[in-house]
Amino acid sequence: MNVLIAGGTGFLGSALTRSLLADGHQVWILTRNPARAHHQNGAQTVAWDGRTVGPWLDIFSQMDAVVNLTGENVGQWPWTAERKQRILSSRIEAGEAFVAAFAQAPRRPKVFLQASGVGYYGPRRNEPVDESASPGSDFFASVATRWEDSTRAIETFSVRRVILRTSLVLDAEGGILPLMALPVKFFLGGPLGSGKQGVSWIHLTDHVRAMRFLLENNKAVGAFNLTAPNPVSNAEFLSTLANALERPFWLPAPEFALRLVLGEMSTLLLDGQFAIPRRLTAMGFVFQYQTAAEAFRAIFQT
Repeated sequence: MNVLIAGGTGFLGSALTRSLLADGHQVWILTRNPARAHHQNGAQTVAWDGRTVGPWLDIFSQMDAVVNLTGENVGQWPWTAERKQRILSSRIEAGEAFVAAFAQAPRRPKVFLQASGVGYYGPRRNEPVDESASPGSDFFASVATRWEDSTRAIETFSVRRVILRTSLVLDAEGGILPLMALPVKFFLGGPLGSGKQGVSWIHLTDHVRAMRFLLENNKAVGAFNLTAPNPVSNAEFLSTLANALERPFWLPAPEFALRLVLGEMSTLLLDGQFAIPRRLTAMGFVFQYQTAAEAFRAIFQT
């Protein structure tokens, strides 16, 4: 299978690329920085500007599948008006470029995987949310909604479009977990704010397996929550992390202080949802890591 990955040099894209290459698939990385992509042994690199259709259309027309993981990092502080605009525009412009590519291509890929996030649902209380839940109304939900909508027109070309509503992805080397583990390692672990907010999570191994499952399953179409089946509260998540690291869990971080320092960006720590992968499990996908304790043991005790 020939697969084109936009965002293939990032945390998730790199992991997917390694998995596909290991199984003998051909991978092309669509990137604004071809020099950075050379570390992906065996993958080809294709330059683009993230906004327009260019010479990469020739490669695009040879693909069986396209995966769009492009987007400005939401974890960079602070969330200025300029940064928030980049977070949104980097996603929308890339999506619109792919719509144009599908419209112009003499031969179209058969499947398109579109990144999104469980932030689509906005802050929720204690009720579990599956893919049938309505979108939220905060900034993060607005970005996710417009991100998904930016490629909706691709479906008019009889292309199978899959939405990846990704949760917190756990890995020892990449993503946000190493940063979250830092205060715990220094004996400063504790709940953030009330600790009652939901944390939906997935081990990196399962995230890659889920992407592969949806890429290769012809019946998969529409939105899927890429999250383990057992979301937990923030307090339980961090106490489980502390236990895996053999550290105490005792020092809460006051909500008012986090909101004062981080501003609107504090929603990443203080708000959440208990998302469940109803559609993924209904299609027969089996998670290798079903609980946070299992995931943390695999990450920190191997």
